Amino acid sequence: MLVDAHCHLTGHEEDGDGLEATLERARAVGVGGFITVGTDLEDSRAALALAQARPEIRTSLGLHPHEASRWTAELASELEALLAAPEALFVGETGLDWHYDLSPRETQEAVFRAHIGIARKLRKPLVVHTRSAAEATLRILREEHAGDIGGMIHCFSEDMAFARQALELGFHLSFSGIVTFKKAEAIQAVAAWAPEDRILVETDSPYLAPVPHRGKTNEPAFVSLVANRVAELRNTRPAHIAECTARNLEALCGWRAS
Repeated sequence: MLVDAHCHLTGHEEDGDGLEATLERARAVGVGGFITVGTDLEDSRAALALAQARPEIRTSLGLHPHEASRWTAELASELEALLAAPEALFVGETGLDWHYDLSPRETQEAVFRAHIGIARKLRKPLVVHTRSAAEATLRILREEHAGDIGGMIHCFSEDMAFARQALELGFHLSFSGIVTFKKAEAIQAVAAWAPEDRILVETDSPYLAPVPHRGKTNEPAFVSLVANRVAELRNTRPAHIAECTARNLEALCGWRAS
């Protein structure tokens, strides 16, 4: 059974042909578990409600670095209360996005550190977003002792040097549709090399659809294409990647879809 380790399922009731059809297409290709991710407070409430309503869905809750300017003490308090729910397995996504810089960098850093503090307090692993901020991301993870709780580098898009340091910190590497892109040689090299017990697969849907759907709306069913490409790079069977990534997610957060 495949698990999509990072997707955005909220809003499907209004978009396209609906959540039920989306999940049914995923089940038809062997995807049986989903980690849906909240990116702001309202989205986190919706993601948690979805996870509480469906046993095949669990969630990660946080404030995306794009939204870091909205952080307040009141928001932090409510987010922490939501994260106390057993269906909330991860904290985030959180991190740094210095590509778009939609929130000031110093604010992104402060909010990232706050998320790590909540994760350490609740003993829940992190979902880390990093773009154009590799050195700062690793520095903050070290300074805040994020290795104590670990987590995943979601939508892995860095190089081998970053991968080695993230693994040393105790993090898993989660590969998305980017690994199927023709020019993603550095990411493909990491996917081929990374320790088997530290890899995950995800879609980040509705974003970053893999080949041959690149440029179209992504969905959890397409995590099978990510797993197929990772299997090809590692010279193994897709079924083996499905099993080991499901096992790795269970080791990381204690949940296995049934």
